[in-house]
Amino acid sequence: MKERVILHSDLNNFYATVERKMFPELTGLPIAVCGDKESRHGIVLAKSEEAKKFGIKTGDVIWEAKRKCPALVIRPVRFSEYVKYSKMVRDIYARYTDKIEPFGIDECWLDVTDCGVFGDGRQIAERIRKEVKEELSLTVSVGVSFNKVFAKLASDLKKPDAVTCVSRGDVAEKIYPLPVSDLLYVGKATSARLSKVGINTIGALAAADPAFLKQYLGKWGLTLSSYARGKDETPVRSMHESSDLKSIGNSLTYREDIYKYEDIKRLIYVLSESVSERLKDSGLGKANTVHLWVRDKELQSYGFQKKVRPTALCGEIAEAAFSLFMSQYTAKRAVRGLGVTVSGFDKGIEQLSLDSLSGDYEKKEKAERAASMIRKKYGYSKLQRGIMFEDRTTLLMDVRGERLVRPGGVDGEIASQDEGEYDRGEVFSEDFPDYEREGKDKKTE
Repeated sequence: MKERVILHSDLNNFYATVERKMFPELTGLPIAVCGDKESRHGIVLAKSEEAKKFGIKTGDVIWEAKRKCPALVIRPVRFSEYVKYSKMVRDIYARYTDKIEPFGIDECWLDVTDCGVFGDGRQIAERIRKEVKEELSLTVSVGVSFNKVFAKLASDLKKPDAVTCVSRGDVAEKIYPLPVSDLLYVGKATSARLSKVGINTIGALAAADPAFLKQYLGKWGLTLSSYARGKDETPVRSMHESSDLKSIGNSLTYREDIYKYEDIKRLIYVLSESVSERLKDSGLGKANTVHLWVRDKELQSYGFQKKVRPTALCGEIAEAAFSLFMSQYTAKRAVRGLGVTVSGFDKGIEQLSLDSLSGDYEKKEKAERAASMIRKKYGYSKLQRGIMFEDRTTLLMDVRGERLVRPGGVDGEIASQDEGEYDRGEVFSEDFPDYEREGKDKKTE
């Protein structure tokens, strides 16, 4: 069987680099792209290489970053510009293959197995790196390997503006010594659990008994074992293969802790608007399962799901997701992130039910379709649900217009990487009475 050739392309310091391209006078200066600089809870979302030298990290609150580097230039988020440049980069990728799978706005996998006319994997990666740099003044780090997981690891090994190859013969030397937290989808909680049983490197994970990992971590343990041993066979999805999508989702990461139930519900509606519109555009019909992903202030993640009547309606998706939050989220800690995903598509083949015969669905669908048409003509913010008016910042959010389509994971195991950023004013509430509140200026790791 022919060995696959997979690239993982990661744009370096993407937000900050685009800011420099838009404003050349920033060249050479330490830059941080941050949330609302008037908010004491704004954080660093991206930084330039110059800023990194001062020890500035993603997640630093603005005052802390300025203390590390008094000359730091703070830039606001301009997501529409980042999306524009992301699409131009993908146009370059498309010169070599149509098997391009986004992993967030600044990362993509490419399958170039059958693209030998352009050279081998390293040669194609070098061509891409050169063209992105010369045509767009952006730099990219590209990993080349025989599967998606190791290609991503390879792209992280040397930055910025580099190509790194990992063959099967390189795995023991280049991959196994890496911390287990570097492996795709091994988050903080999983890394901590593995550390408790002495598994601190990818090599140790690869050597661990799969049966033990299944017992210890559930079925996800087998998946991680497979990844560590280089057995990842998941394909790179073609940009044109929407029918192969197993789920459609979106998520948001907040720049401060969220305490109020009404804020949770409002943002679930924002996400559900995005998911509903994408589902309608996908041609996959209706979904019969809604998944909710929650990340708390300690960055622990939780996943819940429930069956629903087949639907593509925002209102029904949002209400199902919010009911999951109210009934299943028992951690009683402030929330930092939310994700809504739908799955179980009927591909347009619907079975008759009492609901469909009553015309209830059709009435709601007509209302949402009319709202969608108005938004397309006059702009997303011109027509909003009443719940949005309780917080003016949500009126300006067009998550669907700002996010890149990528199916999120289900059950919270693999959350969508297309995470938007949402900044809001200070909120303190008694909705979650058991929260241990942090000081206003304390950094949340």
